[in-house]
Parts: sequence; C-alpha cells; structure tokens
Amino acid sequence: MQEVYAALILHDAKQPITEDNLKKVLQSIGSSVDEAKLKALVASLEGQNVDELIKQAATVSAAPSQAEVKKEEKKVDEEKVKTEEAAAGLSALFG
Repeated sequence: MQEVYAALILHDAKQPITEDNLKKVLQSIGSSVDEAKLKALVASLEGQNVDELIKQAATVSAAPSQAEVKKEEKKVDEEKVKTEEAAAGLSALFG
C-alpha cells in the first residue's frame, strides 16, 4: 500500500511515476522497497489518468457506507420480529 501512497505523492508533486522516483520516496521515509511491487505498480499506471483513477476510487469507497446503513436497519427489524414472536408465545401460555 505504501507504494500507492508514494505514487500519489509523486502525482501530486507533478513528478513522473517511475520505479526510481518511487524508490526515492520510499527510501526517504525509511521504508523497505519491494522491486516487484514497484514494477507492477508502474506497469499498471502506465497510460492511465491518475486523476480519473482517484475519482473512481472515491466513488467506490462511498458506496459501501450506504450498504452498511441498510444492513443496520435490517438488523433492527429482525430483533423487533424476534421480540414480537417471543411476546406472542408467552400470550399463548396464559391463554
């Protein structure tokens, strides 16, 4: 993940995202450098518009939060149904 952050730093600084530049950023913070990850990242970003990728990532990360809200509502409804079922069972005992 630190490689991606380094790429974002380079992009923000208007510097080319190359293996050497990524390595310099990572070494400047005392982080270990994985050559394979750097090569893979540079290859995957080649020809890509980083600004568009950032916009897409922001859209994707916003979507799960809406799903979590629905999940919480469903959980509350399930608890309410269980409570009602338990109450109905008790009333049958006392006739």
